[in-house]
Amino acid sequence: MLSRPRPQPVSRRNLLKLGGVAAAVGAFGLRAGASFADGDPPPVKAKQPDRGGTFRIRIAQSPAHFDPHQTAASSTMVPLSFAYSRLVMIKPGSNIVPGTQPLDSDLAQSWDRVGDTVYVFRLRQGVRWQPKPPVNGRELTADDVKYTFDRFLAKGNPNRAVLEMVDKVEAPDKYTVKFTLKEPNAWFVDRLASTSTWIIAKECVEKYGDLKKWESVVGTGPWMLERYEPGSRLRFVRNPNCFYSGLPYVDSVELTINPDANAAFAAFLAGKLDFAPEYGMTLRRGDVAAAKKRLGHWWLPLQTREFLVPSGRITAMKLDQDPFKDVRVRRAIAMADNWREILERNPLAQGKGAPSPVIPAALKEWSVSIKELPPDGQKLYESSDPAGARQLLTAAGYAAGIKIPVETTAGYGPEWMDAVQVTLKNWKAAGIEAELKLQDYEAFVSSSVYGKFDKMMLAVHGGATDPDSYLEALLPGDPLNVSGVNDPKLTEMIKHQRRTFKDSARRDIVYDIQRYCSQQVYYPCGPSPSVVAAWMPNVIDFGPNIGPDYGGRLMSAWLDKSTQ
Repeated sequence: MLSRPRPQPVSRRNLLKLGGVAAAVGAFGLRAGASFADGDPPPVKAKQPDRGGTFRIRIAQSPAHFDPHQTAASSTMVPLSFAYSRLVMIKPGSNIVPGTQPLDSDLAQSWDRVGDTVYVFRLRQGVRWQPKPPVNGRELTADDVKYTFDRFLAKGNPNRAVLEMVDKVEAPDKYTVKFTLKEPNAWFVDRLASTSTWIIAKECVEKYGDLKKWESVVGTGPWMLERYEPGSRLRFVRNPNCFYSGLPYVDSVELTINPDANAAFAAFLAGKLDFAPEYGMTLRRGDVAAAKKRLGHWWLPLQTREFLVPSGRITAMKLDQDPFKDVRVRRAIAMADNWREILERNPLAQGKGAPSPVIPAALKEWSVSIKELPPDGQKLYESSDPAGARQLLTAAGYAAGIKIPVETTAGYGPEWMDAVQVTLKNWKAAGIEAELKLQDYEAFVSSSVYGKFDKMMLAVHGGATDPDSYLEALLPGDPLNVSGVNDPKLTEMIKHQRRTFKDSARRDIVYDIQRYCSQQVYYPCGPSPSVVAAWMPNVIDFGPNIGPDYGGRLMSAWLDKSTQ
């Protein structure tokens, strides 16, 4: 039996109170204009965290609803991250490198793997639900966890694939939960850190029928949802029953719903927001200089950090149909693509970023370097090559080019449609003429993205923070395998890495999978944009990362009253 040591509590970094630029440079070794997010130097004099205040955050759209088992939308998962908990979470803090996903305990105090397919979690004792009806602050037990995952694994949950490997969930006693998997999967605990695995209360489902109403949001997380004004804002207040001793430091959180990006940036410049207004608390790159000038000082600059994020963009093709049966056609499509131009047109990236193999470059510990791909794989990412793409089409018997219907939706937003137009333009230069068919967003994300399209599709399959989720779409029978990949060699490689529990050995296999996929080109993938996150100088112990877990990353952050 392999045992995981009891995790340490969430770190709470104490920072120096700066007295001037000399103190900053001398004590921290910072260069002029550097951000504290660039590192986590130990304080010479620890300042105790201040309590109180409100984190003010902009979100671009209202939540789809509030049931985490009936939507995969980040517009729902971001708000829920403030109110709910999971068994495990991604460790927060300013010293966490964005794109890495170190696990930490949440409701689970410890866990063991027994053999290859059984995991036993021991819950923290004395955890209480938020003091709101209909749960009214009762103690959380293993039965709550079992109920959550039984509901999670029911048909109709678009997130079900996250835990598809689970065979059954048991609650042997009040504080123990046992998961039995269908087959070995070394990523299982990482999957439990997904922001779709919030632990819910049975009473809320019984009272409301589902969890779509905001009043049904009763969790064990750091803040309680006090009020929701559709189209306007959500207000969270400190949970007095928070099981992390002394946390959260901040009394309340205000999520302002504002679909106007320019108005949101103006609010940030006016000091009405504590974090940059774009998704992930980022800035449009063209706004970075203005924000630093307005919101920072020479002795206490606006805090920023640059990192890669997964775009999630894929090109899906029906592999059982012509012309996509021929790998030369698939290679031609990928070779005609121009990832650099797509990044140049992205307002968050403005040309900065990195090409992505099957696993996005943003997942830096698991994405293979392009220079480590085989030569024919590297060629797909060197630069757009319409002439080379035409040669491949000719060799495949399509000297006159090909004409293909391509489905997508404008519901992803104007930046997405801009990238689609760039893609179609470059394909056309290579002899690939796409007949664009736009679908209604709701219809598209409920049918097309699960394989109900004619020939070809441009879509977003993203947001996952574990590498195995991206490999899942390559397995026969998986609901995300919309292209119909059926490659026995690849299937065995994917299952082999799942059976490999040593990280270094598993990484080698994952790298080999990406090399193989660069030759087969089952899913041409979009690049990972480089974005700039920004937050006010008085926000302490915060670090950005990929994914919608805003609440987890802010739980131990605080507002320094001496710098306001």
